[in-house]
Amino acid sequence: MAASETALAEYDYLTKNGIGPVLIPKTGGRAMTLLSRKADYALLILSYLHQKPVGGTARAIAEKFGISHPFVANILKELCQNGFVQSHRGVKGGYALARDAATITLAELLEAIEDGLRLTMCNPGAQLEHENCTLMGVCTLKGPIAEVHHRLLEVLRGVTLAELFDPSGKLPQPAALHALPLLSRSSIAPMTEPVSV
Repeated sequence: MAASETALAEYDYLTKNGIGPVLIPKTGGRAMTLLSRKADYALLILSYLHQKPVGGTARAIAEKFGISHPFVANILKELCQNGFVQSHRGVKGGYALARDAATITLAELLEAIEDGLRLTMCNPGAQLEHENCTLMGVCTLKGPIAEVHHRLLEVLRGVTLAELFDPSGKLPQPAALHALPLLSRSSIAPMTEPVSV
């Protein structure tokens, strides 16, 4: 069985969406995540520091979450370089938030940690020519995907870290969520041929 056939064997087709066939991972398959491990850990680290206004050490954070100390130290270094965290040297040294979590949006953090945030290679922010998709000239989804990317960024810009770190676990619905109606069928170019993987 070819590699592409193996990959397809792990998915089911769903055609009830009115747009066309969609691949859905079968139970037990690996799901794609939007946050990298580094971004996920950065959020955990910032949450820890948010809960401890006096700050904390890289070792304490690593032990709290079971993350390797060097990885935590590297993320803290990057968070310091991007102005989210400040470090204090000395015996009672450590790290603390450099800014109030209410002033940091999820989009700002992810754009800094991930060196830009793009839904696909062709979305705004694609800086290098060689990164562009080879299907750019024939792709019928550029416009709709760019619109989804824009709407997603608006939602992420409407969520602050303070809202994420709220101990009640209740995230207020950002106003940007109201700007996320599903794409209308007229804005999606019809697919003439199935896309092969």
